[in-house]
Order: sequence, then C-alpha cells, then structure tokens
Amino acid sequence: MERPELLLPAGNLEKLKIGLMYGGDAFYLGFSPFSLRAKKGGFTKDTLLEGVKLIRDAGKTLYMTENIYPRGEKIDSFKKHIAFVRKEVKPDALIVADPGLFEMIKEYYPEAVLHMSVQANVLNYRSVQFWKNQGASRIILPRELTLKDIKEIHANVPDIELEFFVHGAICMAYSGRCLLSNYMTGRDSNQGACSHSCRWKYKVHDEEGVKKREEELEAKKFYLEEEKRPGEFMPVEEDEHGTYFMNAKDNCLLPYLKDLCEAGICSFKVEGRNKTEYYLSTVAKTYKQAIEDMIAGKDFDKKLLEEVYKTANRGFIPGYLFGFPGDNDIYYESNAPVQTHKFVGFIKDRKPGGLYKVAIRNKLLKGEEVEVMTPDEKFTQNVDEIFDLEGSELDAVHGGAGDKMLKLKEGLPIGSMLRIKC
Repeated sequence: MERPELLLPAGNLEKLKIGLMYGGDAFYLGFSPFSLRAKKGGFTKDTLLEGVKLIRDAGKTLYMTENIYPRGEKIDSFKKHIAFVRKEVKPDALIVADPGLFEMIKEYYPEAVLHMSVQANVLNYRSVQFWKNQGASRIILPRELTLKDIKEIHANVPDIELEFFVHGAICMAYSGRCLLSNYMTGRDSNQGACSHSCRWKYKVHDEEGVKKREEELEAKKFYLEEEKRPGEFMPVEEDEHGTYFMNAKDNCLLPYLKDLCEAGICSFKVEGRNKTEYYLSTVAKTYKQAIEDMIAGKDFDKKLLEEVYKTANRGFIPGYLFGFPGDNDIYYESNAPVQTHKFVGFIKDRKPGGLYKVAIRNKLLKGEEVEVMTPDEKFTQNVDEIFDLEGSELDAVHGGAGDKMLKLKEGLPIGSMLRIKC
C-alpha cells in the first residue's frame, strides 16, 4: 500500500508553521479574494511568499486555492493574480471550481497542474472523466459520496488522483451550494464569506403566539427568531421531514483510512483553514500516527479517537461514507461545540530556566494541571508559576489577555500546545 498524502489547511503563516511542525505532507492555502476564505488574518503577499519558501525548504507540497465562483468584475484582476502566482509562487497545483477560471488558467498559466475543487461537486465517474479530459490531474471528491461511490469512480477512471476530506465540518448543503448565508446576512458562501447561518440557535414561533401543541401541528405559518437577533422573524416552511436548518455533526474518518486507500483515495484532506492552531496540531498529529500505523500493517488504535475529541467538535460521524446522515447525525443540543479538553495556549518563545512565552487563549489558574502536547510527546504537569511580560507574578490568566510567561518542563519546542480538561 502506498503512503497517502496528509493534506493540511494553512490559514495563515503561523498555522502553516504549526502544520509543518506536526507532520503535514502537503498544504493548501489561498490568497484573497480568489480563495474561499475571505476573512481577515490570512496571508498577505509577503507572508505568502515566506510560507512558500518554508514549504519548499521542508520538501513538502503546496496547493493554492483558486476555487471561488467569481462575478464578472473579478475576471481582469484574476488575470493579474494568475500572472503573480505563475511568476512568484509556482505551486504544485491550483485548486479550481469555476469552468471559466479553469479555462483561463490553461490559457495564461499553461504549465499549471489543475485540481478540481470540492466546490465543483464532481459526484460521478462521468463527471470525473469529463474533467480529466479537460486536463485536471486530481479530483477533490465531495463529502456527500459514499465509500461505494468512491470505489465506482476509481474503477471507471483509475488513472486520475482522488482526494477526500477525512476530518472537519460538514456543510448542510452540497458544498458551496447553500444560500442561507446570503439570504440572512448578505454574505456569499461562493465568495468565501459564509456566516454559517445553519449553526445558529433558533426559536420557532407560530403565527398567533403561544398555542396548544396540537394546534401548532396544523398548517400554519412559522417563523424563526435567531438568538442574537430578537424581534427579527424569518418565515420558514416545514413539511413531514421537518425544517431545513441543520447543525450537522463533524466528519471524522480516522477509523476508515485503510478503506479509503483501498477505494482509491491518495490524499487525505483536513478541513479548517479558519480553525485554531490547537485544532490543526492535534488533528495533524493524530492522523499522521494513524497513517503510519496503517502503513506498518497495524490495526487501528481506538485511543486515537480520544485525541480528536479533545478539540472543539459537534460530535463525530463518518460523514456520508456508509450512507446519508440521519436524525442522530444532527447536533440538536446547542450551536456551541463540545470537547473533552480546552485549548489554553501555545508556546511562542523560550527563555532560560524553563520559562516560556505563551499565547493565552483561555483561562488558566496558577497551580492548575495542564496537558502539554508536542510533536513527539504528551504529558501533564501543574503550572505553579505565571508571570506577565514585565515579570510580575499572576494568579490567573484569561483568554484575550495576550502573551504571558509560564514555568514549564525545560526543553519544550516552540509550537507546543497546552490544554486543560473541561
């Protein structure tokens, strides 16, 4: 069995460094406004080029996302962008969804290797064959495919690379085909600005107010009221299947990597360019270990699942791998994530005597036990000394308070993660 690629998200330069540290083989990243991540805090031109150098120096692989569906006013600027990418970035492949951009890249960057984005919704082997005929070398298959579907595609088009999302959030619609965000907030998911309206907390009101339960089930008009928008009522229709507002549980295919390899997948992709350094490091380290165990012929270690449950999640399901999700695959309880551990911070710098500058992300009390995770080890210890950057001792630190100094075991690498039990 050939070793599959572990493909990690790189939302910015710092996250790229973490991904390199924790074992990624390849990285996908974007440069707004042509990537489906329009939030601030991503790559600038300078940090992008610095990141490219880091990837090249590490001997890793770089894929650049160009997977928006642009409106006409962006076409001319896309030409300039492609010229920049061709001259200065030289990625190993470009990830594309829009047929017009696909054609433009072939015209203005003819030597580019092209991968079809999950946003293209390539759901069957005829579509895979079509894009192969157009010049695509890899298809990023939609999460909505079953294992049987994947096997069928590989059997019919065996000479094209297949990539698949193995971990992360699941969209309530076919990837990129949802209009909720646009309707409710004016933020377009196909322009990289999804507001994740499907995750919000809603109340349902009937037309007249409080009614008896049997009256509520009659044919009446119902309205949604979002938690942070009191008094704003949005009409919603309901049929025998319920309403169409979903908070899907998260995708985790950790126990099924061997099945995916045997089905024809060559690249295991992790979702989450906007997620934390802690999420990235934990998921990367866990999947790297699972891949190494698989290649060594070992059985899946169920203890690895405990590691991913330490990250923020909505509960895990195996996506669509064994069929379409049902009632038990929706997280009804809350729009807030669940997890067994809370991210406290990560080490940014080391000082003599076991002192470390830590980027604090959540509350930590003096004397509290933390679990420290590095690329090579994991252990617990009590944090008995906390200082501000001027050297004054503190009894507690809080998320958003900036960098603080913590006394920990000596010799820890920059990028080590700290977490506490919830």
